[in-house]
Amino acid sequence: MQRRDLLKTLAVLPLPAAAQYAARTRGLPPLTIRDVKVITTGAGSNYQWVFVKITTSEPGLYGLGSASNVNHAFSVATAIEKHYGPFWTGKPADRIEDLWQITNVRGYWRNSAIHNNALSALDVALWDIKGKRAGMPVYELLGGKTRDAVALYAHADGRDMQQVEENVRKYMEEGYRHIRAQMGGYGGGGMIPPGQGSRPASGFSGPAFDEELYMEVIPKLFEHLRVKVGTQVKLTHDVHEHLTPTGAVDFAKRMEPYRLFFLEDPLPPEQIAWFRQIRQVTTTPLAMGELFTSPLEWVPLISERLIDFVRNRLSQTGGITAARKTAALCEAFGVRTAFQEGGDNDPINQLASYHVDLSIPSFGIQEENHFPPLVHEMMPGTAQLKGGYLYGNDAPGLGIDINEAMAAKYPMKQPPGADNWTTVRGVDGSMVKP
Repeated sequence: MQRRDLLKTLAVLPLPAAAQYAARTRGLPPLTIRDVKVITTGAGSNYQWVFVKITTSEPGLYGLGSASNVNHAFSVATAIEKHYGPFWTGKPADRIEDLWQITNVRGYWRNSAIHNNALSALDVALWDIKGKRAGMPVYELLGGKTRDAVALYAHADGRDMQQVEENVRKYMEEGYRHIRAQMGGYGGGGMIPPGQGSRPASGFSGPAFDEELYMEVIPKLFEHLRVKVGTQVKLTHDVHEHLTPTGAVDFAKRMEPYRLFFLEDPLPPEQIAWFRQIRQVTTTPLAMGELFTSPLEWVPLISERLIDFVRNRLSQTGGITAARKTAALCEAFGVRTAFQEGGDNDPINQLASYHVDLSIPSFGIQEENHFPPLVHEMMPGTAQLKGGYLYGNDAPGLGIDINEAMAAKYPMKQPPGADNWTTVRGVDGSMVKP
């Protein structure tokens, strides 16, 4: 090939994402943050959604980020309005890593949930802005696709084994290959009914968690499922951190014959050192991280290969920037991601996870979360769930927007019981940690 032909060929080859961004923004004035707006909404339900809209010095260019925290929504919104927003205003909008770092230390103390919510919202909004300015979806800026779509796991629950089986089959028929099986909701399978059991006089009378009952019932559920639906479906189970350390070791061993895709959160964050003991006695794959906020929690578990899947939520751990670093660490140590969504998550955080998931080789699975039609109308570009996969779109940035007037029609309000939904108690009235 002659030199002239080579140059012509190189001229039409796709440039790396960074080079494309530089080419498309060359000659444009510096980009700064002009305004930080907090948008809160209940979205026609009991959602506690806190979004950030960052407006830039380029007319019409803005980005959206998620700061949602179902338990501290009003505190997060106030923190951004009074502290973080004024700090960000006037700073460069295209220096994502630098602004992430200075935001992380601006309050001196690090790794609180509320601080991470604000940091994540900023980070995701800035990636949204960068993608829009480049005319590219965020996943292209992160290196491009490593898969065609993002695989999801569904949530199958039921009051008894037969109903759980029916719901597992329903999701299998919809195309899901990964399904989480629970029985009786949060902590289900180990709950003594209200008023039953040996209880203190005039004490707690509600549903009470019993570890021994749980460890007897749940393995029977999975034995039933494997007999009835076979081994083609990949099953997971969420403990919700309810077990004692020795109970978690025993339970993980008991679940080994049922070939789980993973056993989720068998321990509370305070007891993660016990993963070493679990690892010594069983090959049951382990997932952990739904409650994590600090690298001091997930880095040892990944680097010592004590878990198989990390379960961080982007809006609780620093956004896209932090998720990419976590995913790179996972790749180095043979661990996979299973970023947490949950019923209280929002479409912006879901899409932020989606763009990371598409671009990382250490992806494992994504938690399913679907939204009602009103949300899709209020937030055009909300991801679609089809056949067990999550699909975004190829619009620049995250690919999602928000109708602010519509969001304002559904103000955020404290849902009934939202202050104690995680509280589970034993028959003696003592708290069982989530």
